[in-house]
Amino acid sequence: MKTAILIPCYNEEKTIKKVVDDFKRVMPHAEVYVYDNNSTDSSNALAKEAGAIVRQEYNQGKGNVIKSMFRQIDANCYIMVDADDTYPAEAALEFEKIVLNGQADMVIGDRLSSTYFTENDRMFHNTGNKLVRRLINLFFKSDLKDIMTGMRAFSYNFVKSFPISSKNFEIETEMTVFALMNNFKIMEIPIDYKNRMEGSESKLNTYKDGYEVISMIFALVRDEKPLLFFSLISFILLIIAGIYFFPILFKFFSTGYVLKIPTLIAISTVVIIATIIFFTGVILHVLKKQHADNLEYHLILLNKLKEKK
Repeated sequence: MKTAILIPCYNEEKTIKKVVDDFKRVMPHAEVYVYDNNSTDSSNALAKEAGAIVRQEYNQGKGNVIKSMFRQIDANCYIMVDADDTYPAEAALEFEKIVLNGQADMVIGDRLSSTYFTENDRMFHNTGNKLVRRLINLFFKSDLKDIMTGMRAFSYNFVKSFPISSKNFEIETEMTVFALMNNFKIMEIPIDYKNRMEGSESKLNTYKDGYEVISMIFALVRDEKPLLFFSLISFILLIIAGIYFFPILFKFFSTGYVLKIPTLIAISTVVIIATIIFFTGVILHVLKKQHADNLEYHLILLNKLKEKK
């Protein structure tokens, strides 16, 4: 049973050696991979010095790094962790046990139920984490505590079937929604989170990355729940049409005259557009169901491939 520790890294010379050392100490049986994402400091050399398998990812962005990791590495259990030394290596042993026992396809290191809000001094990050959690739980009918944590474990099936489209830090949100929508087993384990050490700087841009995450959520709602998304748009358009139509209708009942003909033409156009949008959602819903069936077939093939190996 092979376990791989996956560490995306960009300019983390202050902490990368300690992170690699900690995981090699706690999990000497695992292979530690560091994917350097065009660092301009000594991160690459320090990771090699600590004994990690270091590879280069030239496409900038955390999502691009994780895509390469998932495609290039074969293992029974994957543990992904940030290179900033904010997550406890000791928790990885429990994560590994859960995945290898088949209890979960994705184990989430839940920071928000433990020390995150006391350790993290960036107010807007705290607010952003809460907002993203609420939106995901609302749209996808879940009850997850931490959506954007940087420490997770994955099964082979999850890693090899996850079609990554994110390029940057919204990757964690995409992972969570993919697992929710495709009935992968998810388990959350509370972990202690500690703030970055002095001199180590976060690569997150509060506003830019926050906007990308929120945009990703709405894109995922559109892609994963097309009937809900397009029905909602149709409903809004019909409400707008009704606001303008009913005064004309009431005027007709009282006077017998049809007034505002151009407005009626515009209302009719809006109703036609709303109808087309609704049936677009119906068609996409059917296609999404077919995609889910294809994924099930893909997972069956993956299991057969594992058995042959």
